[in-house]
Amino acid sequence: MCLLLDPQARSGYMCRVIMWSSGVARRVLIAAASVLAAAVFVFWYTGGKVRLPMRIPGTDLGPDGQNAVRANPVLTGKVILGTGAPGKTEGDWPQFRGPARDGISLESTPLARSWPGTGPKILWATDVGEGYAGPAVAGGRVYLMDYDREKKQDALRCLSFDTGEEIWRFTYPVAIKRNHGMSRTVPSVSSNMVVAIGPKCHIAAVNAETGALLWGMDMVREFGTTVPPWYAGQCPLIEGDRLILAPGGKDALLVAAKAASGEIVWKSPNPRGWKMTHSSIMPIEVEGERMYIYCADKGVAGVSARDGAILWDTTDWKISIATVPSPLALDGGRVFLSGGYNAGSMMIRIRKTGDTFGVESLFRLAPSVFGATQQSPVFYQGHIYGVRPDGKFTCLTPEGKTLWTSEGKPFGLGPFVLGSGLVYGVNDNGLLRLLEATPAKFTPLAQAQVLTGREAWGPLALTSGRLLARDLTRMVCIEVK
Repeated sequence: MCLLLDPQARSGYMCRVIMWSSGVARRVLIAAASVLAAAVFVFWYTGGKVRLPMRIPGTDLGPDGQNAVRANPVLTGKVILGTGAPGKTEGDWPQFRGPARDGISLESTPLARSWPGTGPKILWATDVGEGYAGPAVAGGRVYLMDYDREKKQDALRCLSFDTGEEIWRFTYPVAIKRNHGMSRTVPSVSSNMVVAIGPKCHIAAVNAETGALLWGMDMVREFGTTVPPWYAGQCPLIEGDRLILAPGGKDALLVAAKAASGEIVWKSPNPRGWKMTHSSIMPIEVEGERMYIYCADKGVAGVSARDGAILWDTTDWKISIATVPSPLALDGGRVFLSGGYNAGSMMIRIRKTGDTFGVESLFRLAPSVFGATQQSPVFYQGHIYGVRPDGKFTCLTPEGKTLWTSEGKPFGLGPFVLGSGLVYGVNDNGLLRLLEATPAKFTPLAQAQVLTGREAWGPLALTSGRLLARDLTRMVCIEVK
């Protein structure tokens, strides 16, 4: 049916309806009736129950209405095979800050307390994209979240622990501008899978042996995450069969997902509207309650591991420019918080009264006494070790008393780890120093130039008698046994 204006009746403002039919119209009506009949049959056959496909993170529609296969670049990722083969390890460094996420190696291999004049042996070296991402080690493989500037791709790389040759890489397209490097997170390895967070908050979960994609997520689209000013620095946490993340979204300060599938188990509320920082989540157990501590942009919160409920929060600790170090869990419910940009440090204690948790401040330290611009401190045998904003390595008591500070060249913003009673610290320019981890006095044992670039700030990995370190564009594997 078509409504036309009758040219002969314009002066009388009249319209007439012209009815028409044709072979084309009949075919359209017949096709429409067929579709309707088919729909009725399906509804009758299924008993009115519509079976929808399982929801996979990233396969929903994005905010712009586009199909998420296009919206989430992780889902378009590809595996590129290399020539490398897995090496041999006597232990693993499977995540940020090692097996227990505390910066301490569970090293069983005896480590050398001195080096020859030429320094420890460099077993292999490889070029990496600009950034500060540190490696994870598991099953004879080294995993690194890298960025390929030429191809504009995030690249989760798997290298041989023995030779550094690439076994595979999983890549997906993301355009990133240089901003003090690009990648700066450490992957997490568990149950034959690797989970990594890219600079713009994309999550890739892949098979640890083959690199095949298991699932992908975009935290910006999924939770409304705001990408931090210098890109994502948060390192994923896997506990048991769950992946714990801090998206800092409108309705999700923290989330727990099934590690194998990405399916969301719980979301914690975010009533204060706190946003993601460069800090990583740290677990702690207080009076039988497992919780996750996170330093957001405007405060710190403790979230229940069971259901994501916020057990406590405080705005007494926040850093004006960038929150980078992660909270340091001590015994007795104590948590040591430190930062740069004139933040200094603070010790809090988590207490439980009845069924309610709360926090109290035990003490604060001025930046000149202790703070940490980038690297998180380590708690070892009852003492706190870390690098102050002036680059001095320092040993503190849990009460905040300084026992000693380092002498000579500053450690700068470089990383450090502990293992077998030894401290391995790298300064900005790749000078590796070996110290004795003792509260008695500053005791240097050896030093060697292991990197020749700049900004050697990426977290270290120490396992099987080998230390992995990097600067802005190169990573080395050093024999320290």
